[in-house]
Amino acid sequence: MASVWMKRDARTIADELGHEGVTTVRLIYSDLHGVARGKDIPIAAFGEAAGAGVPFCSAVLATDLRHTPVVDDDETFGDLLARPDLDTLRIVPWQPEVAWCVADLWSPDRSTRWPACPRGALASVCERYADLGLSPTAGPELEFFLLERDPAAPRGVRRYVDTLSRSYTVGYVSDPRGVVVDMLDACERLGLQATTATHEFSNSQYEITIGHSSALDAADRGFLLKTAVKEMAVRAGLLATFMGKPFNDQGGSGFHVHLSLTAADGRNAFADEAAPDGLSPLLPQFVAGVLAHASALTALLAPTVNAYRRMVPNSLAPTRANWGHDDRIAFLRIPLERDRGARIEVRGGDAAAGAHLIVAGLLAAGLDGIEQALQPPPAGDPAAPALPRSLAAALDQLEADATLVAALGPELVATFVRLKRFEIERFNAWVSDWELDEYADHL
Repeated sequence: MASVWMKRDARTIADELGHEGVTTVRLIYSDLHGVARGKDIPIAAFGEAAGAGVPFCSAVLATDLRHTPVVDDDETFGDLLARPDLDTLRIVPWQPEVAWCVADLWSPDRSTRWPACPRGALASVCERYADLGLSPTAGPELEFFLLERDPAAPRGVRRYVDTLSRSYTVGYVSDPRGVVVDMLDACERLGLQATTATHEFSNSQYEITIGHSSALDAADRGFLLKTAVKEMAVRAGLLATFMGKPFNDQGGSGFHVHLSLTAADGRNAFADEAAPDGLSPLLPQFVAGVLAHASALTALLAPTVNAYRRMVPNSLAPTRANWGHDDRIAFLRIPLERDRGARIEVRGGDAAAGAHLIVAGLLAAGLDGIEQALQPPPAGDPAAPALPRSLAAALDQLEADATLVAALGPELVATFVRLKRFEIERFNAWVSDWELDEYADHL
């Protein structure tokens, strides 16, 4: 890994990109909201930047979505360093003079990962699996809405397609301007392993699926998928939102994650052909670990006030820490595939979740189950514990979960919790349209 950071390697790559017509490298990383932050670097300066790292004000990782740094009083607003992972370089199809590169965040002296870096937290968890001779594999599934800006519409936006029963309908009737097809093509050419695109159940809701790979790469691609979809929507004059539930009259958007483990010999460590159910003992242990930490994980999987609007009983957004075989109502689903396809699907994620954080949290919880040889409760257990019903309750659970705090890093969790508690404070102080509609005429 160290050789990647040698200036000559980065400069060689920069030269090659220059010959391809690339003039700029866009160095990006995920903040604690899952939002892409970064800087554009001229190709001629990229070799130097890759060797030295690119400084950013560290407060960016503790800034809320209303532009407020949520920091301690003694915060000095010092630097962190973004260091490019050269394996993630890819030319942007819709802007071929630009290449994207995902960065890791490091301390200014380059001795340690920045403690509040989501990608660094995931890398650390993956290293713990490597110590056991295992490599986590992940496959993200993300839903989103496409909206048109309209000053005359409520909240200034209306749905791109607002017709019922467009679920699994493709072509111009569900994508009249061909925007989603263009997104699918661009995501494939961007190297995100895009496999399918379709209109989902709700009006103007879509899904682009991407293939599975090693956990860090898969989280990178989930993060880049969001970034690409939002950017291409802007180019088309639209707004793409991964907000969990933007409309009262429609369902919400999820972020489902498929997880498995690969053994050192390349076999799926969740599979066992000799077992009656075709599953190895590691899979139920992993399931038990995730369920044991489900309440704390909910803060990462459903990281906004809005996310809890879509979590209603008997819906596709689970409300209990349960599991089942091919059960899409459960928090954890075990699909029917076996052998190389043996895996679990975590269905508790809200589309607003950050890819690196949720994969890191889920893998840390699963690892705890493996290390303790935990066993899950019965499938479809009607007495399974209820998940937190608010962001505030979920944050309490996350703070109290010593295993997850240690795995993700105390500073990362503390920063995340501080950000989200401030978000809750702002929400609680805001007079909503519902309150005005409910009370103004009558009280």
